[in-house]
Parts: sequence; C-alpha cells; structure tokens
Amino acid sequence: MRSLFSNWRAGRPVVLLAVCLSLVMFTVGCGKVREGEGVIRGMEEYVYGYSLVMMDVTRAVMTATPNSGEYSAPINQFARLRTVVSPDFKNVVRISVNSLWTHGFLDLQKEPMIVTLPDTNGRYIVMQAMNMWTDDFASVGTRTPATNAGNYLIAGPSWNGTAPPDVKAVFRCSTRYAWVLVQISAGGPEDYPAIHKLQDQIQAIPLSSWGKPYTPPRNVPVDPTADITATPYDQVRLMTGEMFFKRLAALLKDNPPYPDDTKAVEGLKKIGIESGKDFDASKLDADTLKGINKAPGVVWLKFAQGVYEAPTVNGWVSILNVGRFGTDYQTRALIAWMGLGALTSDDCVYPSAFLDSDGKVLDGAQKYIMHFEKNGVPPSHVGVWSISPYRENFYVHNPIERYGLLSGMPLKYNADGSLDVYIQAKSPGPDKEVNWLPCPPSGPFNLTIRVYQPKKELLDGTYKLPPVKKVQQ
Repeated sequence: MRSLFSNWRAGRPVVLLAVCLSLVMFTVGCGKVREGEGVIRGMEEYVYGYSLVMMDVTRAVMTATPNSGEYSAPINQFARLRTVVSPDFKNVVRISVNSLWTHGFLDLQKEPMIVTLPDTNGRYIVMQAMNMWTDDFASVGTRTPATNAGNYLIAGPSWNGTAPPDVKAVFRCSTRYAWVLVQISAGGPEDYPAIHKLQDQIQAIPLSSWGKPYTPPRNVPVDPTADITATPYDQVRLMTGEMFFKRLAALLKDNPPYPDDTKAVEGLKKIGIESGKDFDASKLDADTLKGINKAPGVVWLKFAQGVYEAPTVNGWVSILNVGRFGTDYQTRALIAWMGLGALTSDDCVYPSAFLDSDGKVLDGAQKYIMHFEKNGVPPSHVGVWSISPYRENFYVHNPIERYGLLSGMPLKYNADGSLDVYIQAKSPGPDKEVNWLPCPPSGPFNLTIRVYQPKKELLDGTYKLPPVKKVQQ
C-alpha cells in the first residue's frame, strides 16, 4: 500500500515545499528561506529518529521504579499485568486487551540476559523482542512450536561468548537496550488464575547468574532524571525540535544507525548531529533553528491527518510491514506514534478504521454496526481476534468497562451463522449487549482489529473486513 504520508515524495513533503516557496516569494531576505529549509530538514530527520526517541522515553518511564509491579519494573526485570490493561494507563498507546502482558526492558551492555518461557499447554502465547529502533529481532511462541517453551539468550551487539547448552536459541539485538513483551491470551477473568501461574514462570536472568540461585534485586535505585509526571506520548509531543535532536544525538551513541541509513545520517549532519557527538544548537543560525523547532508540530499534525487520508479497503487501513521497517522511516514513525510495540504480520495484523462506510469520521454520537457473514470473522490460525475502540490512541472509560470485543467471549451469532457487532456509546438493549462494543461518547473515535497468526487470505487481501456502517436513528 502507499505510505500513510501519501503526499511526501522522496522524503520531502510537498506541502512543506510549497510553504517554503511561499516564504521565498513573499519575504525579502534569506532568513525565511533558511527557516523553511530548517522546517523541511527537521521534519525529515524528526521522522527518522522518532521511533528511537519514543522508545527511549518509554524505557525511562517504564523502568523508573525500585521494584517490579504490573506496569513497570527496573531494568532487567519483568512487570506482570494481572488483569487486562486499565484505560487509565497511558504510558504505552493502544495496548491489546486480548492478553495479559509480561514485559520489561533489558540492558545488554555488560552481558546477555536469558529469558525463560513456560509451556502454556495450548494457550496462545507470543514473545517478541524489539531493538530501540522498534524493529523486532525475535518472535517465539505458539506460532513456532519448535521454539516455544524454553530458554532464550538475548545478546547485545558486542557479545562474543558461547550460550549455555540448555538455551534453545540466541537472539542478537543491535542496540544496547531491548524491549521484551510476552502476551498470553485471555478470554476473560476466569482465565486469569491460570495465566498468573504461567506469568510467574517467565524470568529474565543475567548470563553470569545462569545455573545458580537467582532472585531479582529489590529496591533498585531509580534514575533521578526520569520524568514520570507525564506520559512518554506527551513528553515527546511537547519536545521542541532542539530538545528532540539533543536527545536523539545522545541516543545514537548506544543505538547506531543501520548501514542503509546513509542518507538519513547525512541529513542529520546538515543540522549538526553526528553519531557520538552532542548536539550543540548554538552552532546553527537562528533562522534554521527556528525552522527546526517548528518541525515537530508539523509532523504530529501529519501523523493525525495521515490516518484519515490513507488508502482503505471497506474503510480499513492496513499496514503489513510492521516491525521490519528497513528504510521506511515514515511507517516506522507512524507505528511508534499509534502502536508502539506492534508485532510483525507473522504474529498479528492491526487493521484500523477512522471513517465509516460513507467516508465520514467515526463519531461517538452515532450508532454503528459491523456485519460479518457466516464464517466471515477475521481468519486466524489460532482463532484469536478482537475489535477495540480508541479516542486518538487511548481507551476511554465506558459504563461496562469493556474495551474490546474478543473472539473468546460468548458472542451471540445470528440464526444463519452471521455475526453483528454493535458499536455505540449507549447500550443497544439487553438482547444485544453481549455483542456491544462501547465507544467513546460524542466526538471522533477509531477502531483497531487485531488478528493473531492471521491466515494467508488476510495478508494477501483476499479476505476483506466488513465496513463500519452508520445506523439510521
């Protein structure tokens, strides 16, 4: 599919070029020209570095705790959500309510970590490991029966040792830090006790402690520079260009660009950023710096607009190259903005709808229906799928505290085997509530469908999701 940034060409946004030309035509002097060029260059490099900065801010916030809990844990330890995510948790966008999560950031600078996964006896599980550029470098679980339960060594870029014999596989991370996320599917609260026992078996142990009694340290010192007063989403959103690029320059020391990033690296040099060196904004002229500081706001506006302008099938936007981005920096940045931590399409796809079947913005003041024909639910090898509603990128409290309609729920099918899903803010009535997906009341919202281990027909476009149709009131 075309990029969600459909009016960007060769990394240069057409709309911003027009703005720059206007500045040249209507402003005397070269200051505004430099400012316009600063905006364009800043946008390009902001998009390139966005995923890395967002991951680092997330790492800082999620590890700013002395002991492991549900939502955060010190470095090299796991946090374990004992229920599905609360809508009040906003440190990560669009978390699935299909699963109970076990997650943690690993520091691989000194030595590798060994992660142990349990045998789930058929319950769906997937473990992914991401580097700081948000590329997945490991995925094991139900989809990979030969490497399902067992021990996995995760090593940083400089490790040259030998793995213990009881390690099933070695995964290499190209950056100092890795983010490991484990999902175990849950149909409802009745599944939680069994999942808790499985979660407690998920461990992260330093290689030097492997084979010895090991207890994760408690009362770990917390990084005093970590800001836990604002979500990572808001922290990055509020950064000026100067703040953003200062952090990016520092991060490049531990998170080197890929060999194919040559053009992006050259672009960074043009605004004073070189790998291994601090960013000194004072070396830029005032007009260029002014342009760079305008760039983040324009990119965030483009994020928000892009999802509404993207090509759709029955109103659904689908992005398949998640977690294996290569030099597609625009998609990488967009996914970090709206779905940080997304799995690759081998494990899950995430079609999203922002418009109804008439091309109008989904509005909580309206009522909608999705009609799946007989045998027409999303095709999955493991039968696990869900539909969730969001305001922007977050859940909103609703009367029945339901944030996803899940395949594991006792959904009510029609006599002909079809399925109707009712998407609205208020109850559709007692006889339909089992199929009710509450949406945020009044105002724009959007939907994401998750399909785990999708079948071929979903990946190649043969299967098409039904449109979201407005119900006439």
